[in-house]
Amino acid sequence: MARCPVRAIRRRYGGHVFREHGFVDAFNPTLHLASVETSRGRVVPGVGWFEDDDLGIDQGPILLMAENHRSGLVWERMKRNPHVVRGLCRAGFTGGWLEGRCG
Repeated sequence: MARCPVRAIRRRYGGHVFREHGFVDAFNPTLHLASVETSRGRVVPGVGWFEDDDLGIDQGPILLMAENHRSGLVWERMKRNPHVVRGLCRAGFTGGWLEGRCG
């Protein structure tokens, strides 16, 4: 089984990148010099720069896209969801994996 990149990030950067409400909005592990001043976030010497804000709701789909790219899990579950299938059929989509499923 392939390793999960999101878990690896959390394991590597711990509380700097993952806090009470989840992942921070952004981080840069290559910016780790204490002498660098930033207008936002904080530099953890030897570790990297981390945003002060938590991951925004609009950024959450990135995690789903990463998992879907890795394993196809999201796509396969979506195709089995009867509500998604019905909605796509009602919207006029046909063919491909919907072939024979719209009645």
